[in-house]
Amino acid sequence: MYKDIIQFIQTLYHTQDAIPLHAPRFMGNEKKYLNECIDSTFVSSVGKFVDRFEEMLAGYTGSRKAVVCVNGTSALHIALLLVGVERNDEVITQSLTFIATCNAISYIGAHPVFVDVDKDTMGLSPLAVEAWLKEYAEIKNNTCHNKKTGRRIKACVPMHTFGHPVHLDELISVCEKYHLELVEDAAESIGSFYKGKHTGTFGKVGVLSFNGNKTITTGGGGMLLFNDEKLGAYAKHLTTQAKAPHRWEFVHDEIGYNYRMPNINAALGCAQMEYLDKMLANKRETAMKYKEFFQGIDNIDFFDKPENCQSNFWLNAILLKDRKMRDNFLQYSNDHGVMTRPIWQLMNRLPMFADCQTDDLTNTIWFEERVVNLPSSVRQ
Repeated sequence: MYKDIIQFIQTLYHTQDAIPLHAPRFMGNEKKYLNECIDSTFVSSVGKFVDRFEEMLAGYTGSRKAVVCVNGTSALHIALLLVGVERNDEVITQSLTFIATCNAISYIGAHPVFVDVDKDTMGLSPLAVEAWLKEYAEIKNNTCHNKKTGRRIKACVPMHTFGHPVHLDELISVCEKYHLELVEDAAESIGSFYKGKHTGTFGKVGVLSFNGNKTITTGGGGMLLFNDEKLGAYAKHLTTQAKAPHRWEFVHDEIGYNYRMPNINAALGCAQMEYLDKMLANKRETAMKYKEFFQGIDNIDFFDKPENCQSNFWLNAILLKDRKMRDNFLQYSNDHGVMTRPIWQLMNRLPMFADCQTDDLTNTIWFEERVVNLPSSVRQ
């Protein structure tokens, strides 16, 4: 069975050579724009490509304002600060996520609380969040507090796992009921839509990532998305060292951050955005080929998009029968030149988050034992 899967992937990618999990593709004006950037000498955080990239992302996602950052983690850090998360606050999120989600919470000195995911999205479950809040939360003066720890619960951060949107309508309703700010970790989901609206535009702030392994890349980079233009303008101020505008004076009016994306990275992003739709179509076609193939394979299920969603299928995922089968397939595929990987080790099992509060994480553990990601690069 494993041999058949490897042969299928090799046929899909037209190669017998090593196949990476997700490699970037440069098929357009990347070199032209990089040369333009170099010739202009504006290679740092000021330049036309930085502004253009923000405008392109705001237009594509339907947000009112987009603000670039050096990476998705720094963008999430700023997003949490902007919604008022402070030291010793608590932030509800999922254990089934990349470390950046929890690192950004920790940079503030806040504490993640890990709640279970849904079986159909692999993302934070509104039902599980509400059940946890009913047991542990109390509202005082329109502020949510944890009865067990005494801390304020300030925000909720779902992550759209592998580009599959969570149940946003229901999660928004829970957040409103308990006075929580919703910050979307949409790092993996550019090109994903929930009920026709782009991910990252439902909460007060949304975050995208353009790391080298993402659907489009700027080498390293992130983006903040806002429906509130004033809040977006303040985010730009904070991420440029909080420098007051002046032709020559250096005056800074609060603690700021050196988080602005360089123009040379944004040049890559502008070129990539010009054929994003083509890449997304290619990736969705790949996903459907995987789906069709695995319908004939026993004990392996392809993870498809949730209802009412358009997923970007950033990383394709299959679910194997159990951990033993998962581990055997990981060993076989990587031994035969096809890069596959398990899902991330659960955040609550890492030493720095081992003392964080959780619910039973039933679905989370179920996924962790079974998920394998398959090669998902744009096919040439």
